[in-house]
Amino acid sequence: MVTDQPVEAGGGDLGPTPVEVLVVSLATCVAHYAERFLARHHLEREHLCVMADFTMAEDRPARVASIRLRVLLPQESRELSRARREALRAVVDHCTVHNTLRQPPWITVEFG
Repeated sequence: MVTDQPVEAGGGDLGPTPVEVLVVSLATCVAHYAERFLARHHLEREHLCVMADFTMAEDRPARVASIRLRVLLPQESRELSRARREALRAVVDHCTVHNTLRQPPWITVEFG
């Protein structure tokens, strides 16, 4: 996978930035869990889409300050009852990437 930085940041803009990959990994994880929920309940899932955007923190250290995800359900699956919508929220709210961001792993960097 090619990642890069925008030209104005010294890159060639040849691919998504590492931060964009982070946000996309969260969005695709949420999409996976949403799709499984819809399948389990025999609901339309063909045009399921998860939109994502993020804002960067204005202070240091450089980091993502917020991520907004919008789960766009297929037309036939949009009329979920309140209880089912809350069940869907609970399922997607606990995808593996989401859990990892909530309880960050210990990270080490080694050089060989």
